Amino acid sequence: MTRRCLLFTLVLVVWPFAGAAAGEADVVAAEAARESDGTWRFRVTVRHADAGWDHYADRWQVETPDGRVLGTRVLLHPHESEQPFTRALGGVVIPPEVTEVVIRAHDSLHGDGGEGLRLTLPP
Repeated sequence: MTRRCLLFTLVLVVWPFAGAAAGEADVVAAEAARESDGTWRFRVTVRHADAGWDHYADRWQVETPDGRVLGTRVLLHPHESEQPFTRALGGVVIPPEVTEVVIRAHDSLHGDGGEGLRLTLPP
């Protein structure tokens, strides 16, 4: 009986933190290209140990260096068996004075906080 009680207590203590092992979402690579209409298209690679619907990389965004969000790519499902993964976002309007952007990923448990990537825009 004591062994069962100890096991049950261990499960109750550890279970809520099981998804936390996946850590935060990191941006590991990115490319930017100007489209014919003057907007920008980004291809971004994210690494995150997705652990199902309760803990997965759920978006990435393009920001100015001072934190203004210019575009957001929502990720609609976990990528448990595809790591790292690359997704694109087009139609991003970048003000002419901005020559560098920061790309950050977000996950459904930790929010922002993984490794971002600073990208100089091609001329």
